[in-house]
Amino acid sequence: MMKMVKLFELGKIGVVELRNRIVMPAMSTLLASETGAVTQRLIDYYVERARGGVGLIIVEATCVDSPVGKLASIQLCVDDDRFIAGLSELAEAVHGCDVKIALQLHHAGRQTTLRITGGIQPVSASNVSCDGVNARELTIKEVEELVNKFAEGAYRAKVAGFDAVEFHGAHGYLINQFLSPYTNKRKDKYGGTFDGRMRFALEVLEQSRKKVGISFPLTLVISADEYVEGGLTLEESKRVASRLEEAGVSAIHVSAGVYESRWWCSQPIGMPSGCLIPLAEEIKKVVKVPVIAVGKIVDPVLAESVIREGKADFVAMGRALIADPELPRKAAEGRLRDIRKCIGCMVCADTRKTLGLPMRCTVNAAVGREGKYEIKPSASPKKILVVGGGPAGMEAARVLAIRGHEVALFERAEALGGQLLLSSAAPSKQEMRSFREYLIDQLMKLGVEINLNKDVDLRTVKEMKPDVVVLATGAVALIPEIPGIQHKTVVTGWDVLAERVEVGGTVIVAGGGSVGCEVAEFLADKEVTIVEMLGELGVDMEPRPKILLVKRLVEQGVKMLLNTKVKEITDNGVVVIDEKSIRRALQADNVVLALGSVANNKLACSLRDKVPRLYSIGDCVKPRKVLEAVGEAYRVACEI
Repeated sequence: MMKMVKLFELGKIGVVELRNRIVMPAMSTLLASETGAVTQRLIDYYVERARGGVGLIIVEATCVDSPVGKLASIQLCVDDDRFIAGLSELAEAVHGCDVKIALQLHHAGRQTTLRITGGIQPVSASNVSCDGVNARELTIKEVEELVNKFAEGAYRAKVAGFDAVEFHGAHGYLINQFLSPYTNKRKDKYGGTFDGRMRFALEVLEQSRKKVGISFPLTLVISADEYVEGGLTLEESKRVASRLEEAGVSAIHVSAGVYESRWWCSQPIGMPSGCLIPLAEEIKKVVKVPVIAVGKIVDPVLAESVIREGKADFVAMGRALIADPELPRKAAEGRLRDIRKCIGCMVCADTRKTLGLPMRCTVNAAVGREGKYEIKPSASPKKILVVGGGPAGMEAARVLAIRGHEVALFERAEALGGQLLLSSAAPSKQEMRSFREYLIDQLMKLGVEINLNKDVDLRTVKEMKPDVVVLATGAVALIPEIPGIQHKTVVTGWDVLAERVEVGGTVIVAGGGSVGCEVAEFLADKEVTIVEMLGELGVDMEPRPKILLVKRLVEQGVKMLLNTKVKEITDNGVVVIDEKSIRRALQADNVVLALGSVANNKLACSLRDKVPRLYSIGDCVKPRKVLEAVGEAYRVACEI
């Protein structure tokens, strides 16, 4: 095992000394108040990461011009002096953990919606659109006013006690919109040429420097490659980085992407670990100021190699620290198997943010509720039977054991994992295996009694005489009433992913949700057609993973029939009907059902009123995602 030496050396950004080379980058949480002020929930969230031993925390995108500059309906703000007090409490709380803290200043520009801005038309470097919303070009006077707003935000951050400020010049937001030829079509002094496109960022740095003084660190995050036609490329971004260094920037944080290539901004499951490190390495070759690498760095071993090999001076581990706030401490102590890794599901960054919901994490149920969801020792330890070894059952057993209960876990299959085993079978989702491995390791270390290939019934429970029974028996595949459904050629998607069945060379997948899409990718070496009744695939998936999965299916030649239903299963395949009521027959060797699931609650019904305390969690209550299963398990285990 590689020793974590370089990762835990002292580092400096400007005059600020950091305890190690691990940076928590800015990530929106939606934990601020509706007015944009700091809340206790937000403080608890950042303090939890500070206690874990990170070197620098960069607080999430903080709006300098509300509401038109907001990226979400609930966003931290710094465009008025009234926000200083709350920001000061946040900085003080993080400093209490001997950790440095920076504030990221942000303006969404074109990348917002009328709902978020309260009906005000978004603004940008030019008249451009994003996701169907048209933004208008800022006047020169308005640009100059925004330069001052960024500078005033930097000054407020300093007054509040922050150690540094980072300007968000990446991911297609306003500063990036001026830097990029993709969005900057101006002909005045703020566009037209490379120097013109640089002007806004340079003026923001210059004016901010006047406000905060020569020694206060000012950093900037860039998209070194926007991965869109006509956008910034690495070669031009090297010129950008050099100019920023000349202007006195204290460090450069190297990211990538814009909303049209958003999977590069925050990389989902299926993308390679450390995929942006080469960009940081190239930027570092042309500047002497510190460079921060980012981009799906979830493994401390990878982070250590980045520093050791001189590819960057610091590594940003964002979602990794959401999943496990104690990652730095565990890595420093050599406890790598105790780290709960991010699985790249994007629950923290996609749909919930769009809906204005606070941050959550699939593998860490305490996220956003750190002050409420603390695991405390039980005042009266109990004998507890957990039935079901999927994510809900394992998480419940883990938390119950930490609290001091005597826990026995029974699983009817030959291995623990449940839905995690199936989910990680798809080629693009093997990262989910790390969560299963983590849970199994923790159960072993905590001394949980694990029983495999064991069915549980009322007799079993009576013999064990537990004080509490927790049921996590999961769900079973939905078998709808379709003519021919009992045909021998019909199998379930779960059986395919578990490799319990073999299928022929031509396959119809009935259902284009997450399971159907994953089955199609699993069988992509065959002739596969997905039949989906809705107008799009993967409606139950987070946007970024869905975009990439559908893209891969297209590239692999998977056929997709949308707005189409399977009406009958025949000896030769299926009969389908489309939205125009046109029926046709499709030939197939096998039909794979991926049409949903139903709760497996038979044991719950048989045990009701027959045990002292009975709890049901996860899919046996209602089929949902791993997020809900783990969250329910954590909550119930903390309450018992």
